Amino acid sequence: MKAFWRKIKRFLLWIVVAFFASTILSVIVLRWVPLFFTPLMFIRVAQQVSDGKDMTLHHHWVPLEEISPSLSLAVMSSEDARFLEHHGFDYQAIEHAAIRNMKHPEKRKLGASTISQQTAKNVFLWPGRSWVRKGFEVYFTTLIELFWSKERIMEVYLNSIEMGEGIYGASAVAEWHFHKEASQLTREQCALIAATLPNPRKFNSARPSAYVLKRQKRILHEMRFVKPLSSKEEKAKH
Repeated sequence: MKAFWRKIKRFLLWIVVAFFASTILSVIVLRWVPLFFTPLMFIRVAQQVSDGKDMTLHHHWVPLEEISPSLSLAVMSSEDARFLEHHGFDYQAIEHAAIRNMKHPEKRKLGASTISQQTAKNVFLWPGRSWVRKGFEVYFTTLIELFWSKERIMEVYLNSIEMGEGIYGASAVAEWHFHKEASQLTREQCALIAATLPNPRKFNSARPSAYVLKRQKRILHEMRFVKPLSSKEEKAKH
């Protein structure tokens, strides 16, 4: 019996070692390798098939240098204004969200996920709200903040995030919603894209609702005050 339990412990130990080794290696490799698919893309395609719809997946990786610098400013203004200051988790935003959600439980819950957390979720995980998935999100967020630069995190984020029905990344949304290259997106168009990110399958940057246009106006204002990633973004602030 003791020999049996030793084998079980050894097996579990190898599983743990293999998990940490494989996940850390994956994060290190993706520091340089373009990301062509994410779990969410496959999930959405499966949902389309199960719903009897045509399979739609538009995605094309482009380096950060080929994306309008206004888009980085816009998503930081909309999603994570302190992106360059925190190390993956914005504790001020978490505290603010917790207090607001407790005071107003009847309203839609306010989230506090950073761009780093959203990138970790998009690249390595699946949609959901379980504590298990959240735990993995914390783990992968810590890893990418440790091994990737802020520029790389933003590059992966802008290339992988869902920006419409079957549309993923800056290049695809620029082509399908604005008929141009990602580098040619205007400041106003970038703010419009960022305005849809709370629910890009409901809100459409090509056909913005009054709510989206209102968010766009606020984001354009906030873009003037967000710390930029580069000198190019500094010029794009105004």
